[in-house]
Amino acid sequence: MTQDETVPPPAGDAPLKAGAVLDTLALALPLEDLPVEEVRAGAPLAGAIDIDAGPGVSLGVWEMTAGTAIDVEADECFVVLRGSATVTILADGGDPATVLELRPGSLGRLSAGMRTEWVIHEDLRKVYILPTE
Repeated sequence: MTQDETVPPPAGDAPLKAGAVLDTLALALPLEDLPVEEVRAGAPLAGAIDIDAGPGVSLGVWEMTAGTAIDVEADECFVVLRGSATVTILADGGDPATVLELRPGSLGRLSAGMRTEWVIHEDLRKVYILPTE
């Protein structure tokens, strides 16, 4: 494999072999309606694909189309690949709300239990990394 070649996109959960490259922007993600109780505006779709990157880490690609939805987060670090969004970490127990502006290249971290509102301006795609237990 040359430096410019990439492995084909995985179908479902798939391993990312050492020495391989995966084009995360070319992955076809299965997008589905969000649960109605999570949607606050529009009709956003979302989907993800898990990538087996080896022991000790859970890695994947997630996408959401334009619209607004709420979520309860897991421990996660992420990098935005494309799109834009405003994420509000909702106030909890006297803590003020925090607003994050996301765009390509943004690196973020969320903690388990954070309640968030995602306002997707342009379809957003990110790579996420979760700890394994």
